Amino acid sequence: MPELTPEEIRASALRFIVCLGIVSLFADMTYEGAHSIIGPYLKDLGASAFQVAMIAGVGEMLAASLRYFSGKFADKTKAYWVITFSGYAMNVIAVPALAFAPTWQVAAILIIAERTGKAMRGPARDVLLSSATQEIGHGWGFGLHSVMDQTGAVIGPLLMVAAVARSRHFGPGFLWLAFPAVGTLLALSAAKILNPDRLKPVKTQTTQVLPRVFWLYVAAAGLLAFGIVDFPLLAYHFQSANISTQVEIPLLYAGAMGVNGLTALLFGRFYDRFGLNTLVFGILISLLALPLGFFGGPAGAIASVACWATGLGAQDACLRSGIASVVSMNKRGSAFGAFNGIYGVMWFLGSLVMGLLYSRSVMALVAFGIVAHLGAAVMFFGLRRDLQSASQLQTAGPKPAGH
Repeated sequence: MPELTPEEIRASALRFIVCLGIVSLFADMTYEGAHSIIGPYLKDLGASAFQVAMIAGVGEMLAASLRYFSGKFADKTKAYWVITFSGYAMNVIAVPALAFAPTWQVAAILIIAERTGKAMRGPARDVLLSSATQEIGHGWGFGLHSVMDQTGAVIGPLLMVAAVARSRHFGPGFLWLAFPAVGTLLALSAAKILNPDRLKPVKTQTTQVLPRVFWLYVAAAGLLAFGIVDFPLLAYHFQSANISTQVEIPLLYAGAMGVNGLTALLFGRFYDRFGLNTLVFGILISLLALPLGFFGGPAGAIASVACWATGLGAQDACLRSGIASVVSMNKRGSAFGAFNGIYGVMWFLGSLVMGLLYSRSVMALVAFGIVAHLGAAVMFFGLRRDLQSASQLQTAGPKPAGH
């Protein structure tokens, strides 16, 4: 088989990124559609604000922390496609079944099951994706994937707007999500057929252990996750304070996912040019979501969700790019898994603290989140040169013998 030209390699990589983007589009139609109404749905089933925050936190913790093990398993077995298919398949079962949940406890189990499926597929999918993003720029590649991912995250909540407006209840809307759940598996099958096996990976140093700068980077990301307010708690507040109606909440979430996708594409371009400064700027925008959401009234709620989504867009484009730039292919599954594991545990702990603070002092909740955001921004700013140096060493390749 003839060797591909650089132009053909880039074109093949781009096609594969788009294919995986379509997979994520359908998957996020399913998950984000469900996520947009989880908070008020659990409230209708009898869950308290603390229980909603705890369920959201446990779900995110498992979705991320279990990646530590699935990432190691993916690196060991190299069964990236099998693991990815298995994880996406759980969407098909868990999300539509939420329509039949008789209690908030049963709904919580199904939510956690869906998050477990995400944990299974995440590192394996990201390794496949990173093999292509290295050909066109990690920031641009991950940003492009994210904008397609978030397109589904817009459509899913809009489906829920229609479903809730039609039935005046949250439960039946989950049945509508069975269609994109099945579409995910069909799109993934198409991506497998177009798998760029002929892509020639960029020559890099072989990583035996994860470098020190990686762990400092992960610590900064964990502090950031510690201060992020989850949308179900924001939505709970909007409904409890009569800021938004049942139909408006998924509509707000759909708008947030649109902002998330567009800003991810923009921040991805900026990351390839300006590095971690781009992420620091996104963090400073993200922290504004806290005071605006809890003190700003109806107009503040809209601005809060926009800032929250912009922060997530910056993270989507930048965080994975940083890891891919300093860790070689043979350890990327473990790296993505370890990163998401710590990130998820810290997200859970932060959600737990915020759920407790909400019923005691909203001011303390907001202050807690802002301090965590500022601490993470300072850490990332301080890591700029170390990350750049590690990235240059990684792409330099091993020195020839005798040098």
